[in-house]
Amino acid sequence: MSEKIVLHEYADSGNCYKIRLTLAHLGKAYERREYDILKGETRTPEFLGTVNANGRIPVLQVGDRFLPESNAAIFYLAEGSPLIPGDRWDRADMLRWMFFEQYNHEPNVATMRFWKLFVGEENWTDTQKLLAPVKAAAGDAAMKLMDEHLEGRSFFVGDALSLADIALYAYTHVAEDGGFDLKAYPYVKAWCDAVALQPGHVQIGD
Repeated sequence: MSEKIVLHEYADSGNCYKIRLTLAHLGKAYERREYDILKGETRTPEFLGTVNANGRIPVLQVGDRFLPESNAAIFYLAEGSPLIPGDRWDRADMLRWMFFEQYNHEPNVATMRFWKLFVGEENWTDTQKLLAPVKAAAGDAAMKLMDEHLEGRSFFVGDALSLADIALYAYTHVAEDGGFDLKAYPYVKAWCDAVALQPGHVQIGD
């Protein structure tokens, strides 16, 4: 992969962090372009017309091509690396957890973090007030399932770090920002600690 890599991102976003963490583990050089989503900088005509018509980040730019969606981006970057298991079943299981992250985990854990940390409860709309307990319960259900899976395991798939871990770690390790108690999930907490100790690890916001 010799083309220039640019990450269009918002540094505090877990979805953007997934890509930075993957790039760090792969030791790849890249440029960063920061957008303030709270100021609508991903909704400008220039961004919509050039970077992502869906008006969202992260977007991975490789040469003159643009790839939205964080899990698609990290899969592209990690192709041929140890972050994608060589075993066919393990690869499928990795994808299973990446789909779980986007369908069951991120819409609840990440949303609660954004609402509490960036919007502020005092600014919640009536809809947010109504949905918050539902999303909190769904986030706890996702964390419980993760905790049960991780009992007796160091990583989500096989015995080594994979994209499944990177995808789930991004918002899990900061879940307390959204009101989730990591101490209630001891295997998840131990896994978070283990991921943070991996060579090449970088922190969110770095």
